[in-house]
Amino acid sequence: MSAEINWQKSSFSEGGAQCVEIAEHNGEILMRESDDPNAVAATSPTKFAAFIAGVKAGEFDHFTG
Repeated sequence: MSAEINWQKSSFSEGGAQCVEIAEHNGEILMRESDDPNAVAATSPTKFAAFIAGVKAGEFDHFTG
């Protein structure tokens, strides 16, 4: 990925290597893991907003152990 992408980590990540990073680039939302920055997934802002709504509603809490 291009160096001009401004990746954002959660302030809840411990040590920086245990998190997912998010960026907006060319109208898409990009996601990657801090420890594997070359593996990037892309989605639309609409799909990402639906995912965030689910996170806020607790729909994915069972994945966090």
